[in-house]
Amino acid sequence: MATISISKAEKSYVQSSLRNDPPLRADGRALLDFRTVLLETGVAPLANGSAKLNIGKAPLEGGDGTEVIAATKLEVEDVESGDGIDGGRIVCSVTCSPSAYPHLSSNSLDELQYDLTTILHQTIAHPSLHPSNLSILPGKKAWLLHLDVVVLADAGNVLDAIFTASRASLWDTKVPRTRAIQYQAKKPAFTNADVDMDEGQGPTISGFDTRNIAKAAVDFELPDYWDEGEILDGRECWPVSVTLNVLSPIHYLDATLTEEASTPVKLLLAFSFPRDSPPRIQAMRLLGPGELSLEQTKSLIADSQKYASELFNSLESKLCDEDIRRNIKARDKFALR
Repeated sequence: MATISISKAEKSYVQSSLRNDPPLRADGRALLDFRTVLLETGVAPLANGSAKLNIGKAPLEGGDGTEVIAATKLEVEDVESGDGIDGGRIVCSVTCSPSAYPHLSSNSLDELQYDLTTILHQTIAHPSLHPSNLSILPGKKAWLLHLDVVVLADAGNVLDAIFTASRASLWDTKVPRTRAIQYQAKKPAFTNADVDMDEGQGPTISGFDTRNIAKAAVDFELPDYWDEGEILDGRECWPVSVTLNVLSPIHYLDATLTEEASTPVKLLLAFSFPRDSPPRIQAMRLLGPGELSLEQTKSLIADSQKYASELFNSLESKLCDEDIRRNIKARDKFALR
């Protein structure tokens, strides 16, 4: 999914540098090193969860890096009318800023957005990852979770950035607590006119009399504010992705735009790491005009699981630190009131 084109001479130079022993990359990294990753959650005040990620922009250094913002928003859907699905649903979309791809035509930009959206939605909205707390009233109301991702700048490795930012925003998402309520008409009291004088017993009710039929309407209320609630269920299972850039006989991580344009095949693998079960492959995509043999694919899957596990642990630690930071900030804000 290279978004720039380079000359044959430049491509040959990059490829020979990567295959060199030891490998030579323009920024001095080893083949399996990531650039600097900056992550912050809670960046969109009106979202239910949000995150901003930058890969490649080190503090006090030039360059924009790959920058992505992801945000979630919950809205209520009516299941009875057919607008929603019982149990809730997730819809993902990826938008690319034209300034991130100034060399692409409008049609090419639309195609890129469509490809990125398809990969993200098919992975995140898979039934195996569906949160259990998107249901409000079974068979009646449910939450629709919109996950919107915006690519502000692309300096390479945009798919990994999109998945990482998405996982962070889903981790940050709060689902408002709901309380079911029911309105029911009072049963009419008996009057003397209702008493059957011949029998001397209770009221005689006609089959056409609808006054005593309970008129019930079920609804819900929100005891929380829109930005409060409980965490999204199963947030530890949201996947991370690792893109392996394959230039036989080597592969490398976190490619720059020039490196991507010089690499014939890329293998995207998204893994989830449930706490009580083995790692799961949630997505697998082969990108580019090149090909991989079955033996190569098996080996790359094993390697990528190891890389994804390291990324997952680092991200988990960072997200926990972000939770602590935001809790301290919220506590201090409350104390100043």
